[in-house]
Amino acid sequence: MNDSSIIRAEHVSKRFGKDTQALDDVSISIDAGTIYGLLGPNGAGKTTLIRVLATLLKPDAGSAWIAGINVIDDPVTTRTKIGLGGQYAAIDEFLTGRENVEMIGRLYNLLPDVAKENTEEVLAQIRLDDAADRQVGTYSGGMRRRLDLAASLVGKPDVLFLDEPTTGIDPRSRVDIWDLIRDLVSGGTTLLMTTQYLEEADYLADRIGVIDHGRLIEEGTADELKDRIGGTVVEVALPVERRAEAAALLTAISGDEPQLDTNRGVLVIQAPDGSRTLIDVVRRLDEAGIQPNDIEMHKPTLDDVFLTLTGHVAAPSAPNGNGAVTEGTSPADTGPRPPFRRRRR
Repeated sequence: MNDSSIIRAEHVSKRFGKDTQALDDVSISIDAGTIYGLLGPNGAGKTTLIRVLATLLKPDAGSAWIAGINVIDDPVTTRTKIGLGGQYAAIDEFLTGRENVEMIGRLYNLLPDVAKENTEEVLAQIRLDDAADRQVGTYSGGMRRRLDLAASLVGKPDVLFLDEPTTGIDPRSRVDIWDLIRDLVSGGTTLLMTTQYLEEADYLADRIGVIDHGRLIEEGTADELKDRIGGTVVEVALPVERRAEAAALLTAISGDEPQLDTNRGVLVIQAPDGSRTLIDVVRRLDEAGIQPNDIEMHKPTLDDVFLTLTGHVAAPSAPNGNGAVTEGTSPADTGPRPPFRRRRR
């Protein structure tokens, strides 16, 4: 582990009941002023790890530190260093944007004048100052997520946890949130974010951890992860009725069983010989009388990394009845952000 890290977890495990191992011996180390993307499918354990680091859950085993403070032994001091944005905007629709942020500042235990000052600062920072006096019920989805981000920042945390920060918003608002996140980190904030959007992790994260079934199965920069699964890949889209036969042919070519991207109905194999592998695939399929719907050769993407490491694709979560996106590991993974107490200044 890196002793200079601002976020550190060692051998953290957490179980819910007898059958759900939400975290299984997870260790991470995150340097100050960087973005760490925790990538994984629904139920992988992402939200559970965030909640452990944010002092909302006690692990069954292991230790964690934020800015040198032991999360488990001293949760109160830890909370003076962190901000948390949950999977959906935990805001009051009947209040204005300014009132929402100022309220959270007071729940952080900031003095009234400090809460007001910080509120004005963060509203300007996330470009909501023009709409600050409007009732939140009139806000768009993207504006609500930005307001939730402001509430997470009003205590001026050293470390910010964002749990799937752009889930459920439109593409334009997603890009706006990405730009805001980059600005925050350039100002010195350290960010640990969970996401199921591969392009989000690729664009934002300095380092990425891939988590599945509660275990951290791979870690590195986006380029490092892509390099580890090999060079070029060939993707073949096929009619469902010919897919099994084609998979056998592709196994004979590559030596490994192809991965199936169920979202797109595509078989994926490694292509160490580049175009030669592609030519061989086309020839073998033609000889077998199998006509693909589409065939493509390209360099690895994070989609390929995820598929190779986990054996399945990263699929977006389904909203629950309250509009929230839940991880599925336990009831503790859902619900609004509870207030953190902060020392008076």
